[in-house]
Amino acid sequence: MKETLFIVSYYWPPAGGPGVQRWLKFVTHLPKEDFDIHVIIPENPDYPSTDDSLMAEIPSGISVTKVAIKEPTRFLKKLFGSKTKQLQRGFIEKKPGFIERILLWIRGNFFIPDARVSWVNKVVKELKDDSAFAKADFLITTGPPHSVHLIGLWLKQSSHSTVKWIADFRDPWTTIGYHKSLKLTKSSTAEHVRLEQQVLTKADQILVTSPATKEEFAKKTEKPIAVITNGFDLETNDTLQPNGKFTISHIGTLLADRDPKTLWIALRDIAKNNPGFAADLELQLAGNVSDNVLQSIKDAGLKNYLQNLGYVSHVKALELMYASQILLLIEINDRDTRVIIPGKLFEYLASRRPIIAIGPADSDIEKILEDTNAGTYFTYDGHSLKAQILKSYILFKEGKLIGNLSDISNFHRKQLTQQLMKILQN
Repeated sequence: MKETLFIVSYYWPPAGGPGVQRWLKFVTHLPKEDFDIHVIIPENPDYPSTDDSLMAEIPSGISVTKVAIKEPTRFLKKLFGSKTKQLQRGFIEKKPGFIERILLWIRGNFFIPDARVSWVNKVVKELKDDSAFAKADFLITTGPPHSVHLIGLWLKQSSHSTVKWIADFRDPWTTIGYHKSLKLTKSSTAEHVRLEQQVLTKADQILVTSPATKEEFAKKTEKPIAVITNGFDLETNDTLQPNGKFTISHIGTLLADRDPKTLWIALRDIAKNNPGFAADLELQLAGNVSDNVLQSIKDAGLKNYLQNLGYVSHVKALELMYASQILLLIEINDRDTRVIIPGKLFEYLASRRPIIAIGPADSDIEKILEDTNAGTYFTYDGHSLKAQILKSYILFKEGKLIGNLSDISNFHRKQLTQQLMKILQN
């Protein structure tokens, strides 16, 4: 007999970015003969970015229900214009202007835990009236936005207490880096902590994407916590060096706090002293990039090497990964972000191109790179970074700049779905 599984997710095609990939892929690989799958998503959401190519990846055989949502960002855009869109995409400048500070204060103190909190009541009502949900075996809520977890909390406290509720945290909650920029009052901070604690103690099972997040949550709850990382769902590349220039690429969003100035300086210094390197170098950015980062690159004298492609589709992003000589993975230089393992890391692994990662000390990213022999990890002080780039360039000139040869099958979405299956069948 099939078990009934309800998944509530704000991000779903045509949403772009990494947040949509996790549960889109899980429902693709979950056996339809074992599960009756229902996905609850917002109707007419105001996504920061969209990728229509993902619509073709929605699997058949699942039920998708759209519940109306009122997005406050649409109203705020009428008042503040493009500033609202920038904040939606995560662009919080290091020295925000007056309008940005107002928006951050409103976002942090009027919408707790986030701007989608008004959707909670509507989804709860929808599910309470759903005859299929009345017999559901599992309810999965996935955040961010973490307001989605309040749907599970409220249903668990109501007449639907028998459903097994799994709260999936793609990112941490109260310790996530941008909370420090939201101008939270003491009462707002306390409310975040209270809600997080309720979710962690009322959920039947917690899922997280990194060992460090499990370590953090284990201090806050006695409920079982499982680590299921993000992953890849594509054919792994061969390891042959691609043709073309010495292209160093960053694929994805590059925020102001992810500005590795030591890297830009290292590239400038090498290009200044090595005419061959200067002739071959191409710095390629694909995704939404902060103006601060672009200015840092120009200040370092790298403007003529820069190819800023803007936001691209997921399909195009994969093509760019495969065609690059080196892939950059940049995380915010903050202890709290050591728990973040960006979803693109796993597609980087599948592309088999060498990775240079920069982030905080003791990051979970570093261990994955070491275990897979897929690249080199640096902190923001940039020690040995220049030497690593030169080493890679020499191998490039010799036609020997190949990627990792390790077995990375444990990060394939099919294998990760098997981990999820064990939790569902427990």
